[in-house]
Amino acid sequence: MSEYSLETIRHSAAHLMAAAVKQLYPNAKFDIGPATETGFYYDFDLDRPLVPEDLKAIEKAMKKLIGRKVPFERFEPTREEAKAMLEADGQTFKLERLADVPEDAVISFYRSGDFVDLCRGPHVDHAGRIGAVKLLSVAGSYFRGDEKNPMLQRIYGTAFATEEELQAYLKQIEEAAKRDHRKLGQELELFTFSDNVGPGLVLWQPKGAFIRNLIETYWRAEHYKNGYDLLYTPHIGQSILWETSGHLGFYRDNMYAAMQIDEKDYFAKPMNCPFHIEIYNSRLRSYRELPLRWAELGTVYRYEKSGVLHGLLRVRGFTQDDAHIICTPEQIEDEIAEVLRFSLAIWKDFGFKEIKAYLATRPAKAVGDPARWEKALVSLEKAVEKAGLKCEVDEGGGAFYGPKIDLKIKDAIGREWQTTTIQFDFNLPERFDMSYIGEDGQKHQPFMVHRALFGSLERFFGILVEQYAGAFPMWLAPEQARILPITQDQIPFAEAQRDLLRAKGFRVEYDNRSASLGAKIKDARNARIPYILVAGAQEAANGQLAVRSRREGELGAMNLDDLAKKMQSDVDNKIC
Repeated sequence: MSEYSLETIRHSAAHLMAAAVKQLYPNAKFDIGPATETGFYYDFDLDRPLVPEDLKAIEKAMKKLIGRKVPFERFEPTREEAKAMLEADGQTFKLERLADVPEDAVISFYRSGDFVDLCRGPHVDHAGRIGAVKLLSVAGSYFRGDEKNPMLQRIYGTAFATEEELQAYLKQIEEAAKRDHRKLGQELELFTFSDNVGPGLVLWQPKGAFIRNLIETYWRAEHYKNGYDLLYTPHIGQSILWETSGHLGFYRDNMYAAMQIDEKDYFAKPMNCPFHIEIYNSRLRSYRELPLRWAELGTVYRYEKSGVLHGLLRVRGFTQDDAHIICTPEQIEDEIAEVLRFSLAIWKDFGFKEIKAYLATRPAKAVGDPARWEKALVSLEKAVEKAGLKCEVDEGGGAFYGPKIDLKIKDAIGREWQTTTIQFDFNLPERFDMSYIGEDGQKHQPFMVHRALFGSLERFFGILVEQYAGAFPMWLAPEQARILPITQDQIPFAEAQRDLLRAKGFRVEYDNRSASLGAKIKDARNARIPYILVAGAQEAANGQLAVRSRREGELGAMNLDDLAKKMQSDVDNKIC
């Protein structure tokens, strides 16, 4: 194991990649090259577009530098010296980055062989410490993320302390490519996008819409069962609402342009919370009514730059499974514990077993009474402890308006996904002057918690496609079984069996094509159908079906009642 952190190794690998690019493309201009959660990248302005063969050449040059153990040497020029050095090399992007460095800050560069880079560091002491590297892909990226700026080429790579760790990660990438929800979504006809509709706006196809409806129906039933009331709110609201909430002041760049209605500005909503607060404020509330648990599947619209859109995982229009809990200070601890319990039960039903909590605490700049922050943090800590979850503390990582718990789930191939958020808010209750009449007859400000389980249905659906590799469990599969008659003679029997299973509540089709049995089986497997039921002459004569389970393999001939019991057990137990 390296004495350096993985972040330091990857940051050094990004720097080394830039050194290799400089060797191969002397006229290259450089922007930034940070470490990321899974590797690193660096942005370049080059004379021509890169192709896969170029990545191999750059990686080869990197490995030579690693073999030579080229040192990373830090030096600290004056601002004038740094500017002259970058101007002499024509590094226009680095000059802009230099201008971002505060006047009173130390300006640091690192040298690796003939390459120098404006960089805070830290780095490993020499390239031999980097371990194992692999360059993965190249993509376009606008300078500073602004579409009005030049398009650069971003090379992505990864690095690990050992070759074994690198190979394990590369296998994970290979498996992830097979599970890519964008690819499977098209193959299985679950959803699509259209240039005529617009980037980041999802079109749900019948099968995908069916699964989504099952998820929504489940979500609503579980919320009612757990003491929530459901709300519906509009898609747009007047500007005064967003001025009060602060969105126009702090979030304007992520909101769509205003539309004029009756000479007033309206905005498509980026959040649901102000609407829920307006419902709360529609009349005076008593402490006897609290806690209130209000939830909504509310569709919101946020302007995301085109470069960050990614299938269902990053879109511009999406449905949040939003909820707000409004309660007294005395109730908050029990409410947080209940939210966490509820969240874990939901994840279990979808087959996620490894869940970790991240607790984000008060930042330097924060609103709200410090005593309330402390009480909120204690409530979050106790809830995590009671749930028996592994937890990491993110010191100062809370939003300015309150601390939070984030839950990350680990999927079937070991990737972590950010999902559930339990977020305190001391800002909006003040902005909207929320209150309740306490037992003492006086007005008090309630505690308010934002809570999302899935985050958004679109993103959650994308995660599920990759978790299941498109093979949805029995309770979610749009087609739970398909009957395959071997010859045309068995079609009447297959049709009758289909109708009987449908009458029992199952989603069943039969394949009446004249294709071979092998072709029918292949198509059913490609469609990831949980049960393939073969009907030949012998099965028809005995009133049975030959059962093939996607999960268990060949189960032999079964009569309809036994088959229905087995299928229902899979549904009831949510077997994934």
